[in-house]
Amino acid sequence: MGRSFFLGRWTLFLAAGVGIVVYSNAAAAAEKVVLKYSAIRMTLPVSELEIFAETGKMSPGLEMLLGKAKKDPEAVRRSLTRPVKVSQSFLDRTLNSKVGEIILDEVGQVIRTPSGNANREALREALVLSATNDNEITLLEAMKNYPTPEVNVEGDRLVEAYGKLVALSEQLGGVSERLQDILNKIRLPRL
Repeated sequence: MGRSFFLGRWTLFLAAGVGIVVYSNAAAAAEKVVLKYSAIRMTLPVSELEIFAETGKMSPGLEMLLGKAKKDPEAVRRSLTRPVKVSQSFLDRTLNSKVGEIILDEVGQVIRTPSGNANREALREALVLSATNDNEITLLEAMKNYPTPEVNVEGDRLVEAYGKLVALSEQLGGVSERLQDILNKIRLPRL
C-alpha cells in the first residue's frame, strides 16, 4: 500500500473525527481520531483536524484520505465546524433519559470508544461538555471532548451523525419552547 493510500485514509478519518464533541478536561480528552471510511482506516492527531478546521490547510495524510474518499475538503470542513445550538442543561437532562439513550446509541454507531464499551457514557460526556460554554456543539468539539485518548469514527456515516445532532437540537428546541409557553401560561399564586 502506497503513501497516497494512507494519506487519503488519514484525511477521511480526520474529516469524520471533526464531528465529535470537545472534552473540557484536556488530560482526559481524545488526542487521536481513528477514521474509517469503507476499507480505509487511518489514525490522525486531533490537532491536525483542528488546524484543518481553522485554516483549511490539510496535512498530506488528510489530503490523501479525502482524495481517496472523493470528499470535498470544504464540505468536510464545514461539517466539522458547523454549530448545532442546544441548551447544555436541557441536553444533559435529555441525554440521561430513555429517549436520550436511544439517540446516544444511534450516534454511538458512528462515533465510539476504541473498545466499543461504554459508548453511551463517553458520547454523553463529550456532547454535554461541548455545549457547556456556548450552548453549541460541533463535531470537532465532540471529538476533542471525547473522554478517551482515542475515538473511532465511521467516516461513511459522519454526515448522518451530524444530521442526528441537528434533529436532536430541533426536537429539544421545540420541546423547550413548548415547555416555556406552558410555564408562561400557568399563573401561580403569589406568596
